[in-house]
Amino acid sequence: AVEKAMNHIAGMFDAKKHGGQVILGGEPLKELGGYFLQPTVITNMKTSMITTREETFAPVLGIYRFDEEEEAIDLANDCDVGLGSFVITENMPRMWRVAEALEVGMVGVNLGLLSACESPFGGVKESGYGREGGTQGIDEYLAVKSMLINVAN
Repeated sequence: AVEKAMNHIAGMFDAKKHGGQVILGGEPLKELGGYFLQPTVITNMKTSMITTREETFAPVLGIYRFDEEEEAIDLANDCDVGLGSFVITENMPRMWRVAEALEVGMVGVNLGLLSACESPFGGVKESGYGREGGTQGIDEYLAVKSMLINVAN
């Protein structure tokens, strides 16, 4: 787990190497052993960067530039993972279009949360299969049985 966490921090440095600009944070917290990262904001993100292609599970926010709604959706979907995304908008028709088009298991709209204990939690693509939480999470622990009966005889 520690090696994986350090690889994610290395991914942040990869973003810097490929033109990303760290405008906040970006340093390991040495007083906590160096395995934790300051909350970090990176601008000028590109889809080729490791922090775009892999889930960081770190406090890293990548900011991407786009001109059209469809371009933003394409940027978000152009990866092999799909745990969650956020949509910030005052336009309700756009909110529904974008949230439905995003290839993720959870969408936060106009807030920084993706889930609640009563909601299903989980992703799509390489971010997992199935759900935890909510009634859908309970379904994961059940064994469903189908039974066909001939009552004609």
